[in-house]
Amino acid sequence: MRRLLPTAPDVTDLTSLEGLAEAYAYPDSVAEGRPWLRANMVSSLDGAARLDGLSEGLSSEADKRIFGVLRALADVVLVGAQTVRAEGYRPARARAEFAAARAARGQAPAAAIAVVTGRLDLDLDAPLFTEPLVPTLVITSASAPADAVKAAGRVADVVVAGDERVDPAAMVAALAGHGWTRLLTEGGPRLLGQLTAAGVLDELCLSLAPLLASGDAPRISNGPAGQAERMELVSLLEEKGFLFARYARSVNPAD
Repeated sequence: MRRLLPTAPDVTDLTSLEGLAEAYAYPDSVAEGRPWLRANMVSSLDGAARLDGLSEGLSSEADKRIFGVLRALADVVLVGAQTVRAEGYRPARARAEFAAARAARGQAPAAAIAVVTGRLDLDLDAPLFTEPLVPTLVITSASAPADAVKAAGRVADVVVAGDERVDPAAMVAALAGHGWTRLLTEGGPRLLGQLTAAGVLDELCLSLAPLLASGDAPRISNGPAGQAERMELVSLLEEKGFLFARYARSVNPAD
């Protein structure tokens, strides 16, 4: 893997997990209680977020390494219920390579998975709920079916964020209230669309696959319209034709 941007001399070893963790480190402000929400998504050259209905076909070895590093840095991983069902989500696992660093930051051995859902249409017998190292969260709204909330509460921690539907800003505040400031969302496109429209996304980590997918797959952010927001390119890595970009909120939005 090589760094294309920034162009200044860099001694970071991007072939190691430790080097990648350094390259994708959260800002120092998270240690002071300021939540930082980043998204990790993969896309084809023509904007498809899925290939044959799943994101797996767009991935690569390097993409999976970065995926693992981003999880290892996070306190909690946000994912939509539709993606949980489609991708067969499992709990995050502890990784020995990151154990000491997580302990030093006061983090649990692995990130918690937080499922964002309005109807709570979930398989509560799935490993995500029966085998997590860190209890899974279910984030929903006050209007969610009471019976479903009660059932979810038996196997997960239920967080109510919003009245009629999940409110992204309330969700971020609730997670920060738990002491979780290193936030990561892995989608899918519907959840990212909601976060983008609400203006709560701080960073996008985008893997660009050298593939033309065609078809009618959704783009990575597929939801309600919101005000366009300028993002600033922080870094760009490359391996075997795949590009790995980091964009963050622009410090000079008027530029």
